[in-house]
Amino acid sequence: MDEQMKMFEEYARLLLEEAQAPGAAIGVARGGKLLYQKTFGYRNREEQLPLSLDTVFGIASITKSFTCVAIMQLQEAGKLSVHDPVIRYLPEFRTGDDELTKRITIHHFMAHTPGMAPMPYLDGAMKRSMEQDPAIIGTEAEEELKTVPYLDTYEEVLQAIAGFEGKPLSEPGEAFSYNNDAYGLLGAIIERTSGQTYEQYVKQHILQPLGMQRTVFAVEELADKDDVTVLYTNKKVDGNNEVIAAPYWHDAPAMRAAGFLKSTVNDLLRYLQIFRPDAEDNRANILSSDSIRQMLAPHARCDGHRSYGYGLMVSPAFPEGLMLEHGGSLKGISSHIFSVPSMELTGVVLANLDGVSVRELVVALLNTLAQRPPAAPLYTYAPYELASEQLSEYIGNYRSAEWLNTVIEEREGKLQLLVDGLAYPLTPVDKDSFVFKRRDSTVWIDFFRDREGKVVRMSYALRQLTKASDKAEGEK
Repeated sequence: MDEQMKMFEEYARLLLEEAQAPGAAIGVARGGKLLYQKTFGYRNREEQLPLSLDTVFGIASITKSFTCVAIMQLQEAGKLSVHDPVIRYLPEFRTGDDELTKRITIHHFMAHTPGMAPMPYLDGAMKRSMEQDPAIIGTEAEEELKTVPYLDTYEEVLQAIAGFEGKPLSEPGEAFSYNNDAYGLLGAIIERTSGQTYEQYVKQHILQPLGMQRTVFAVEELADKDDVTVLYTNKKVDGNNEVIAAPYWHDAPAMRAAGFLKSTVNDLLRYLQIFRPDAEDNRANILSSDSIRQMLAPHARCDGHRSYGYGLMVSPAFPEGLMLEHGGSLKGISSHIFSVPSMELTGVVLANLDGVSVRELVVALLNTLAQRPPAAPLYTYAPYELASEQLSEYIGNYRSAEWLNTVIEEREGKLQLLVDGLAYPLTPVDKDSFVFKRRDSTVWIDFFRDREGKVVRMSYALRQLTKASDKAEGEK
């Protein structure tokens, strides 16, 4: 195993160097006991301060699973049901279609299936903190920020959603599209049903019972503020990309339920124990076995590899059996947690730079533990033939109000995806489904048709983007 772990660590070192990540921390437990730990680089690159498994990082969207644990606790307490309509608790909630709004339930919010199109309001909720961040000044994000309103309260988020002019994607429950806005409103539901603020509820009912003493919403809450990472981000300086220190934490008081916890490898390993089927004692005071089963059920298909439960992704096709996982990304944050119950494994990867392929580190680590090469592909695909005349159906520009734009074009008889200034050749794997390689990751995308059979949307980055034109005009 030592030789294999050396292979993994060399793989990880190269990946982190390629991303110019100042630091990363990794921890894996088997049966609840630490199996492997490793840190790379520094929590503070300039002062060369070391990392530990107790270093506090941002975890971004990993927060969503905590939000869902809170909802399930409130269901157990009889204060709500996940199948209740959202308007029972948020009567101000509107989507532009009153009848559709009445059919959206808490379950749909938790599974990212309310049928709402991607919206730009997370930036509005973060706007005050982003405006004060020197790393934002002079960037494209600063210009985009000017187009969204300040959203400081749940009430303002609800008003913004009510005024959103984009058309719904589907009936509730029919379309998966990752939705930070819905998760932000879960925080409002938790507040109105519990009588506590979202942050107080999570602290009292999840963090404190589990002994997660270094997990907080604001680093100012920590007794020991020394072992906290500096945040880093990529910025164009004189036309060249540089990784710069950007220590100002972004915050969104009206959307903290979507992704604003800070935590450590050790605390998250402790948290992941509640999702182990053989760890009944560890979750006795947190959630019942039935609630855990509901959280881990595959409620919505994300892509050909993964489904979404409540706040966690569920990957039944993983070679060693079911894998649970979730990632997170914000400025200065790349995070991922995982659990493979059949192997009694839980694990955490945290980095202090956004845009790091931490899921590739997770896959490489799991490959290594299963005696496979770190870069071994997880899945194989049977050949799928697509007639050349069918290619034109997919060509076009696809966009969302959440700043995500892609282009599908044809080159030399093959489709390719243009995104973030890069081009990726697409390989068909099923009807309206394709994959492409990005570094060592296999990324799956789907196309969706209207009732007349015309391609109208595609999935990318867990979102559904709407086809804005049938002509590939180049990425903007």
